[in-house]
Amino acid sequence: MRTLVIGTGGREHALALSLSRDPNVSEVHVAPGNPGMEAIATRHEVDPLDGDAVAALASSLEADLVVVGPEAPLVAGVADAVRAAGVACFGPSREAAHLEGSKAFAKQVMAAAEVPTALAHVCETPEQVADALDAFGPPFVVKDDALAAGKGVVVTDDRQEAVDHAASCGRVVIEEFLDGPEVSLFAITDGVTVLPLQPAQDFKRALDGDAGPNTGGMGAYTPLPWAPDDLVADVTRRVLVPTVDEMSRRGTPFQGLLYAGLALTGRGVRVVEFNARFGDPETQALLALLDTPLSSLLHGAATGTLAQVGLPAWKDASAVTVVIASQNYPDTPRTGDVIDGIEVADAIEGVDVIHAGTARDAEGRIVTAGGRVLGVTAVGDTLADARQRAYEGVEFIHVAGSHHRTDIALAASREGQ
Repeated sequence: MRTLVIGTGGREHALALSLSRDPNVSEVHVAPGNPGMEAIATRHEVDPLDGDAVAALASSLEADLVVVGPEAPLVAGVADAVRAAGVACFGPSREAAHLEGSKAFAKQVMAAAEVPTALAHVCETPEQVADALDAFGPPFVVKDDALAAGKGVVVTDDRQEAVDHAASCGRVVIEEFLDGPEVSLFAITDGVTVLPLQPAQDFKRALDGDAGPNTGGMGAYTPLPWAPDDLVADVTRRVLVPTVDEMSRRGTPFQGLLYAGLALTGRGVRVVEFNARFGDPETQALLALLDTPLSSLLHGAATGTLAQVGLPAWKDASAVTVVIASQNYPDTPRTGDVIDGIEVADAIEGVDVIHAGTARDAEGRIVTAGGRVLGVTAVGDTLADARQRAYEGVEFIHVAGSHHRTDIALAASREGQ
């Protein structure tokens, strides 16, 4: 099978890496890709938001499967253009991707499907914002209705900060605060069959102890030793299947990756958000443990044959991903800093260094090109083993001004909590 992965980040590197190790895959192509993918795939220059250009590239490569990684191309309808060219594509249509493109729309779908979620108000004026903040009280949860690269959410006790964030966004969704730990549960679906993956947890705050501003994710781990035994079955029954069924009922079947961000509250599971693509960095840890060939799952979803694939199998192990971010992330990241030590870290047994925001400078050196630069992913027999290997890899990598969290999976590895 010839595969083409669209995107430039850590999610796409992890997907390409998994496909490169897949016995069913003969060729892996990436567009535009990043320097980390060069050892496992052929890179091509293309605008990932240009559906016609992506479709033309897929046709010229005679690709059997296109995997659209990021949310922006999905919302722009790139998957529609690829399918119109007669190429199987993993990723929802433009209309189905609206489930991530608009949080207000996602709330409408959840209400119709009777999916448990936070109470919320959609606000378009300062007066509506003030009324919603008064109704819910602190902590205030304010979400940009549109795509914001994982940084459109503010959770704060400071009312003025909440008001300022709402003013900077235009239309916002203001909702009740949900207590309890957050969990990411992904499902691969062809619009009918829904196959859940195992749960993972990511860390959104920039600093140790869940302090600092929200980011796109500073690390992740899987499996979750503290999660209820029936979590996957319960969420599949109450959240994933009803949502997929509701999207089909609306005439916009969802084919691809449905990401449910969940809060395990004192009142039970509640959906925090939906995404229409693999989450980053959770994907890096999850794919490191996937035992089923990735191509069979993605191609099954793209061609409506997922029922023939069956539930994915997992290695009896744990995986931890630690993100190394550039100076000033998540505000205005500094770029162009040389990165040293990648090869040494990548050579550690059980470790893969995933590139998320890198480029080559004029001298061919790998340099920072974004906020989240690398994801050091490690597999171990236990969560503690995986964590130790991941941080061993982190220590070998040097980037001027970079920062990372030191507590990814710490509590879970110590206490199973």
